Amino acid sequence: MATNQKPVFGYVVVYVKDVAASVAFYAKAFGYDVRRLDESHRWGELETGNTTIAFTPIHQHETDNLTGAVHNSGSGGERPPMEVCFVYSDVDAAYKRAVENGAVAVREPEGKEWEQKVGYVRDIDGNVVRMGSHVKPPE
Repeated sequence: MATNQKPVFGYVVVYVKDVAASVAFYAKAFGYDVRRLDESHRWGELETGNTTIAFTPIHQHETDNLTGAVHNSGSGGERPPMEVCFVYSDVDAAYKRAVENGAVAVREPEGKEWEQKVGYVRDIDGNVVRMGSHVKPPE
């Protein structure tokens, strides 16, 4: 029996070296509240609205043999094939806060031709985080 049920986007999972450190970093650098950090420190979540950002260790016996091992990019000149983007009304202030709290500056916020202001940082694991304003809808 087929249904027309549409999925709800529930999680983005970020694989990190130290779950507790990453949860604390994202809370402080990007302004999120911690929703959950397991006592085992193998899972953490932030209060982010409709979609959860979750953190889990890079290597896990539950999934490494099932879906393959996670590999980090080899250098600062490489990056994974995805990034997270946080939207702020004041991108400059958010960018400054992130860098002051341990994010590695990549590119200061600048205006884009699609009428969005965007800046880039790296988190404590080297993952790229885009910090942008809302994109103005087309007229």
